[in-house]
Amino acid sequence: EPVRMGNLTEEERQRKDLAIEDAEAILNECPLVGGLTIQLSPDFFRLPEVKYQNLKSDNAILFGTDDNFFKVYAIYLPREGRGFTTAEIRHKARVCLLGSEVAEALFPHSNPVGKDIRIGGENFTVIGVLSKRGQMFGQSQDNIVIIPYSSLMKYFPYDLSSLQLTMTPKDPTKVEETIEQVTNLLRVRRKVPPNKPNDFSIYTQETLLTLYNQITGAAFIVMIVISSIGLLVGGIGVMNIMLVAVKERTREIGIRKAIGARARDIVQQFLIEAVFLTGLGGVIGILAGFAIALIIRAATPLPAAVSWWSVFLGLSVSMAVGLFFGIFPAQKAARMDPIVCLRYE
Repeated sequence: EPVRMGNLTEEERQRKDLAIEDAEAILNECPLVGGLTIQLSPDFFRLPEVKYQNLKSDNAILFGTDDNFFKVYAIYLPREGRGFTTAEIRHKARVCLLGSEVAEALFPHSNPVGKDIRIGGENFTVIGVLSKRGQMFGQSQDNIVIIPYSSLMKYFPYDLSSLQLTMTPKDPTKVEETIEQVTNLLRVRRKVPPNKPNDFSIYTQETLLTLYNQITGAAFIVMIVISSIGLLVGGIGVMNIMLVAVKERTREIGIRKAIGARARDIVQQFLIEAVFLTGLGGVIGILAGFAIALIIRAATPLPAAVSWWSVFLGLSVSMAVGLFFGIFPAQKAARMDPIVCLRYE
């Protein structure tokens, strides 16, 4: 299905959730599927407390998965310890893996592997710590705790989210064929009539990329609007400052005109001052941008950087604002009568 932003429709809210049996059927009956993992989580507003002795991790996201998780999501491979075993999934074992942020909050000076923590009042043994991932869409990917999905269903059965299945094709060139195979199987299992649309959703990396582009595109437009308002307000401020400067330097303008300065010389003088003023602001903004990029690179794994075209564009726009809003004060200064100016006290 195409990516759609906004509230769910009535039909989407009434859809029957996927089941564990659906995952088993896909693995057994869809030969094009190379890997599959299950993901399940409690309701966002009822997240259990995660504690170790007197320390706790605020708002840690808990979700359950299976022993195939790290085969499908290789980017989450543990930096310490190990992943789940099939036996731990089958026996609803009380074991967990911690995101790096949770591990640092609960074990700031020690290795958490092998230690027991409490999740919602239940004891779980830490068997691994995940690699650091940083943020996505403003949400930390390191403030998480992973347990077997079977344990999640046993110890935290309240308000569980819909089951999500993540799959990878055996052959990366046959993504569409794999989707079609899975779709046909799920339609049969869920008894969807031939003339009815799917009562489930399948998203690919391309559709998620489309969603990301939609979000970043909307954010870019908002930034342009806010920046434009900021430039307008800043430009008006520069114009007012230059008008005050013209007023305070009336006698100077009169002296320059009396000794032969032309109108265009006066215009040029005040335009240069206005452009210098806004250009200085642009330079300060560029330096702040470089500093923020350095902080982001130091604090997260994100490859933040300031491109040279953005430096050139930012400096050019800031100087153009000074040029545009400096025209009126400069022309006003150029039209002043030198005799009247020399009388000004």
